[in-house]
Amino acid sequence: MCNNFVHSTVKDLITSEQVLCHYNPELPVKLACDASPYGLGAVLSHIMPDDSERPIAFASRSLTKAEKAYSQIDKEALGLYWGIKKFHTYLHGRRFTLMTDHKPLVSILHPQKSIPAMTAARLQRYALFLAGHTYDIEYRSTHNHCNADGLSRLPLSSSATENYIDEASVFYTSQLEKLPVSSVQVRRETQRDPILSEVLDCVFRGTSKLPKDDVFKPYRNRETELTCHQNCVMWGNRVVVPETLRTTVLEELHDGHLGIIRMKNLARSYVWWPNIDSNIEQMCKSCVGCQTTSNMPKAAPVHPWDWPTTPWDRLHVDFAGPFMDSMFLIVVDSHSKWPEVYPMKSTTTSLTIEKLRILFSQYGIPRQLVSDNGPQFTSKEFEMFMKQNGIRHITSAPYHPRTNGLAERFVQTFKMSMKHAKGDNRNRSLQEQLSVFLLKYRTKPHALTNETPSKLLYGRNLRTRLDLVKPDLTGKVLESQNRMKLSKHCSATVREFTPGQRVMVREYRCSDKKWIPAQIQDQTGPLSYTVDPGHGILWRRHTDQLRPTAVDPTTTVSPETLQLPEPAIPAISIPSTIADRETMLSRQVTSSTRPKGTPATKSPSVPDVASSRRYPRRENIHPPIKLDL
Repeated sequence: MCNNFVHSTVKDLITSEQVLCHYNPELPVKLACDASPYGLGAVLSHIMPDDSERPIAFASRSLTKAEKAYSQIDKEALGLYWGIKKFHTYLHGRRFTLMTDHKPLVSILHPQKSIPAMTAARLQRYALFLAGHTYDIEYRSTHNHCNADGLSRLPLSSSATENYIDEASVFYTSQLEKLPVSSVQVRRETQRDPILSEVLDCVFRGTSKLPKDDVFKPYRNRETELTCHQNCVMWGNRVVVPETLRTTVLEELHDGHLGIIRMKNLARSYVWWPNIDSNIEQMCKSCVGCQTTSNMPKAAPVHPWDWPTTPWDRLHVDFAGPFMDSMFLIVVDSHSKWPEVYPMKSTTTSLTIEKLRILFSQYGIPRQLVSDNGPQFTSKEFEMFMKQNGIRHITSAPYHPRTNGLAERFVQTFKMSMKHAKGDNRNRSLQEQLSVFLLKYRTKPHALTNETPSKLLYGRNLRTRLDLVKPDLTGKVLESQNRMKLSKHCSATVREFTPGQRVMVREYRCSDKKWIPAQIQDQTGPLSYTVDPGHGILWRRHTDQLRPTAVDPTTTVSPETLQLPEPAIPAISIPSTIADRETMLSRQVTSSTRPKGTPATKSPSVPDVASSRRYPRRENIHPPIKLDL
């Protein structure tokens, strides 16, 4: 009787107007929710103008058998979810504030933040439900959360049926049934595992923290994302597998030999444990079947050859074909990129050496020669040929053509060009197509050097038909010179004279005679001559200073003219033949060996005019015939 009185009295006090207040749409609304291991509680209240809280309604219920197996974070989220559904009539369409004493939910269910990727499926479903409402979420410590906490610890009997099945429970059960081990084994081994059993206890209670040991660090980093279902630890939708079952799960994941990437993608849909990725990689690396049939690894970065500083220092050789009913010996200079192509019907070692001998006779012997491991280049005969010529022979790695990339790339260019030339319907022969290709390639700037191969090899560009397009400076100069020849100030024809011809030569020493007779001795240039005016001294005159005449120069020389010799050139004629040069040389030797004081013999036809010279005579000092060392 006393208990009934107390119960009725408490009920009357809770529902009295002193405690409850009427709902006012103009006042702010708060919803405080809490969960205990066996019940849920919710309090809907108004924030009054004096910042005090007045409750509008209370609600509580007991957890079902399935809900009691939830982890503590799932129970707290369930309390928020159930409270909003309970007071949907008051909250829908307006802003309200959610109050919880479980701090991780503030971040997971925050309306301004995205849902963490590894959040449990149940929490994601609750977050999607809350996304349809306008709310703010705040944290309140348990000491200040007594109203909702008391209702959760003294819940009403649940009106929900005990046979209620949660959608998330169906999903988790289906995930566990797909594993190579049953959920019963996972549950049993989880409880036996010293680490997972403690993790399960912390997740289930939601109040204690995980130890700070290193073995718990992977679980501490995911503490807010871990949950439990049927006494199995879950990370999102992935089952945390105990250590005793991990080898069996790895073998099941590797069944089918799908490779490392596919194994990881498959595992991320079902299971997880610390260092699972490294365990999967080690599983694949230790599988004999996977290792013996795996693909090639990713190609290494390109390591270019050292660029020689001089042409024809290192050559790269290779064979192209069979192509167009023939084989082609390809040789490329590494410095200038100058190519040489030799069509060959056979690729024996002797014929290869013969072609290389022809090539070396034209351009010289290189220091290095790079080739693949073809039988022509690895034979003893070819090795001896390299040693005899002092060439260092470098071979590429077997079955790795990229090492000899310069020759291999030119082979590709050569084949492409020859195929295109074959289809242009010009009916060219193979040799003609090859010649045209080589000329174009040698005169085209290379993509690597930005210079033509001919420029780097010869120091000049080869002349092609395209050079006809450019203006020719030589032709322009010749044309201007021809116009100068036809000038009105010059004669249209060039006067030519022969040795011995009588001419009148221009006189520049006296003013009374403008021309005097002379005789042509020799032609020293296109328009220059040496003439003999008859007094033993030769003059040099231009053709403009000469006129043909019939006057004999020996009969018209006056004494006054002989007293004024021409100072232009010495009185020695230029020898025109080898015999004349030998005669002159013998005279010089004779004069140099004459004893001192012996007078020289005067020529009877040349008068002595030394006393009448205006300037002193220059002594002709000749070097000795042979240097006596």
